Amino acid sequence: MNAQVPGRGSELVAGGRSIGIGPRWLARLWSGGVNRVLDRVDAGLERGSIEALLPDGTTRLLGGRAPGFSVRIKLNSPRALVRLATAGSVGWYQAWEAGEWESPDPVSLFALFTDNSASLGNAGRARGPWRAVVRFFHWLHRNSRAGSQRNIHAHYDLGNDFYSAWLDPSMSYSSARFDGLDAPDLEAGQRRKVEMIARRLEGAGSLLEIGCGWGALSRHFADNGVNVTAISLSDEQLDWARRVHGDAGIDFRKLDYRDVAGQFDAIASVEMVEAVGEQYWPDFFACIARCLKPGGRAAIQYIAMRDDLYGAYAGNADFIQTYIFPGGMLVRESAFRRLAEENGLAWEAPERFGLDYAETLRIWRERFDSAVEEGRLPAGFDRRFVELWRYYLMYCEGGFRGGAIDVSQVTLVKRG
Repeated sequence: MNAQVPGRGSELVAGGRSIGIGPRWLARLWSGGVNRVLDRVDAGLERGSIEALLPDGTTRLLGGRAPGFSVRIKLNSPRALVRLATAGSVGWYQAWEAGEWESPDPVSLFALFTDNSASLGNAGRARGPWRAVVRFFHWLHRNSRAGSQRNIHAHYDLGNDFYSAWLDPSMSYSSARFDGLDAPDLEAGQRRKVEMIARRLEGAGSLLEIGCGWGALSRHFADNGVNVTAISLSDEQLDWARRVHGDAGIDFRKLDYRDVAGQFDAIASVEMVEAVGEQYWPDFFACIARCLKPGGRAAIQYIAMRDDLYGAYAGNADFIQTYIFPGGMLVRESAFRRLAEENGLAWEAPERFGLDYAETLRIWRERFDSAVEEGRLPAGFDRRFVELWRYYLMYCEGGFRGGAIDVSQVTLVKRG
């Protein structure tokens, strides 16, 4: 008998399989009971409200003390709250996957939680032994050279046929810039993002792109006469980039940023630093400083967790790190700026545009849903993966709408 071949994306789907709530009696004992979970959430909602239909048919209003996101949720099983109280956002996803809760607007629910992150405290984070498990799982995916290769493969090598089914034609997998546009048009917004990065690096004769994705940004610079070296660890992305942009003279390389040699007039890196990990931030900035010529500039687009929330975030591991981006870690902007300056890099012209990312994610989700409904998603992705991916897009959109996370562009200038 032939062995069964796992479905595409099975590595991500199985990401949190070891992080269950355990026996029901143990989970209930640990969480302190369903009513205590509801009380904790109610007390932590400074803004907005949740109208919760409970499993026994009664309704309870949580929050409602000040304006904010207002959502409705149906709890089909008390086990959903037990999962939330024990395994945090990982458990809350597992409860959703199991049909233990539902909402007509999960995005607003996620936005409500992120808007109240500080006052909710640990109400939405893993606790006790479950916290230790998710932290250990995240540690196993740290971004050493070998670990980075595995982590990039798990997410970005899902297949070019998969990403091309719902990304825009440029295959840009980062936030668009919609400011100045009459409507949030995805293709126009992705072009605008590239143009705004290019303005920060105007006049450069040579460019290094760290984490080149499918090559759209590198192609823009190459078409404007810049000598471009572009690096990635994704075999799928490099295959696409070489095939589609091979006529542009770009030097696409499979290379870890820590191993780059030579110096360049400019460096671009768009939402790659989230795959570096806090332990390796000093290596990233050492690379920027080493590879820039004196007076050279780097344009970095990065996703940051709000500074006052970062400690609690870094001390745990959330749904995204467990299921979607193994080894991922959002940026702490204050620490990032300090490391840049310690490496002789001036921090200039930061711009934030988090709501643009929320709109980008909304459009991606609509395009993804259309691909699923029209049968354009490639074979091999089962229902569990499709639901996981939809949840991921909603979860991230809610994070940006709630303001706990933001996306920025900054220019780093090498002194001397």
